[in-house]
Amino acid sequence: MAALACPLCGDFSRPFSNDADRSYFRCRTCELVFADPESHLDGRHEKAVYDQHENDPRDLRYRQFLNQLAEPLISRLEPGMEGLDYGCGPGPALSVMLEESGMAVKLYDPYFAPDNGVLARTYDFVTCSEVAEHFYQPAKDWCRLVSLLSRGSWLGVMTRLRDDCGAFEAWYYKKDPTHVSFYHSTTIDWLADHYGLTVAYRTHNVSLFLKS
Repeated sequence: MAALACPLCGDFSRPFSNDADRSYFRCRTCELVFADPESHLDGRHEKAVYDQHENDPRDLRYRQFLNQLAEPLISRLEPGMEGLDYGCGPGPALSVMLEESGMAVKLYDPYFAPDNGVLARTYDFVTCSEVAEHFYQPAKDWCRLVSLLSRGSWLGVMTRLRDDCGAFEAWYYKKDPTHVSFYHSTTIDWLADHYGLTVAYRTHNVSLFLKS
């Protein structure tokens, strides 16, 4: 495999791994691992995968999963604040949970809520739950996310981070064909530094960024 430019930071990326379906590259600077762009699904097949997701806000187990992001974010917000759920999907459960806590939430999703008008303003908070791993052009998408933030506002991101312990080849998270961008804690630090954000909270799959 030939080397490719990293789709996030633009630096040199080496071949990293292969499986039966795809090849993966690893950036030497920001530590993003990304699938070969030649393996990306087209829009029709990508949406077909998303249509299979069951994101019911009445599902208590799913709400518990989303609480990993919702609880630390809500603790930093005030009732009445306005936010955007970026990549809300077919069942925007997270926005319901935030609204139950007194927030006002707009929705955006290129397939299920394609209202570009909501991208023309800034918000007190933006959520991006289980979305960043789908970014085909992460530099473009992260730039858009940051542009939606007011000064002093929050960006809450949930995506499973790649670590240095387990074998990437067997990692369940990469088996979804729509998952193409895989982040490391180094990637989170790079994003914060590049976009002038502060990482105020971090776990193995949740990061809260403050735009100060």
